[in-house]
Amino acid sequence: MAASLALAAEPAPVVHTGDKFDAADTLACGDESSPDAKECLAHLAWTPAKFTVQVDAAEPGFGDYLVRFPSARPIGNTTIDEVSMEWFAARGDDKQIRRAPAVVVVHESGRRMTVGRLIARGIAAQGVHAFLVHLPGYGPRRVVGFPTVEQIMPAMHEAIADVRRARDAATALPAVDRSVVGLQGTSLGGFVAAGVAGLDHGYNRVFILLAGGNLDEVLFHGSNEVAKARSKLAAAGITEEQIRTAAHELEPLRLAHRIHPDETWLYSGKFDTVVPPRCSQALAKAASLPHDHFIEFPASHYSGIVYLPNVVQQISQRMLESTSK
Repeated sequence: MAASLALAAEPAPVVHTGDKFDAADTLACGDESSPDAKECLAHLAWTPAKFTVQVDAAEPGFGDYLVRFPSARPIGNTTIDEVSMEWFAARGDDKQIRRAPAVVVVHESGRRMTVGRLIARGIAAQGVHAFLVHLPGYGPRRVVGFPTVEQIMPAMHEAIADVRRARDAATALPAVDRSVVGLQGTSLGGFVAAGVAGLDHGYNRVFILLAGGNLDEVLFHGSNEVAKARSKLAAAGITEEQIRTAAHELEPLRLAHRIHPDETWLYSGKFDTVVPPRCSQALAKAASLPHDHFIEFPASHYSGIVYLPNVVQQISQRMLESTSK
């Protein structure tokens, strides 16, 4: 731990608002023998390219900086197609930004992204950079009337691509240690993170909270926020058949066998009615997670927040420990 903490305390070059950095996709899906997984990858992958990362000023309370970069799978809307991330920087005792590992955080479905920010702030406080990436339709990417029937499928593909590209955007910043980059997702963000983990091994550590597999079952039988989402989709004219098609395209279980089990941790609630425990169990089984990498809390989808400080501490510790290996 001493070596990793020393690395976390290494001063980083000063970053200024308006700075731009060159970046390039490292997406490498590799070979796949399963016809179904191969079809899934064909829908989600894209041709790697070079792109530019820009550091802008953040709104008060929303991180130290706002990091922007173009989506790898644009849908034709200039606002949505510019990805944004709130950068919660790791700092030393002198309050200066330090060179350290980073975790990309994918928020829940709530518009305020409250849990996502709590996690990002907590990770940064432990000496690890955290980047809260905004999914299409959230934060600065919010657009009235989004998504339409025509946008729902492309937007879901865009979300997967944005989160994977976020890894390469974050590592373009001189303060980020490129050797170990983590991915964390909660609820909606957890499903996205699971899908990204199945694309390739771009992220060295993956932490999935309150999510799982069998997305179709969650969308049609989940309570509370999922029920509200169903109503909104129906109001937008999106049919059940279209929802099922979209769910199949993004189903984490189709790529779960590609997830690296020793680098993945899944946290779920035993009394979760939004994401039923059997859905989390299905992902753990399909990904062959070790017993101690699948943690079930005696909680619901919402009461599980009491365990959040412990989860954040575990994430940060695993990120810092990994830098000394």
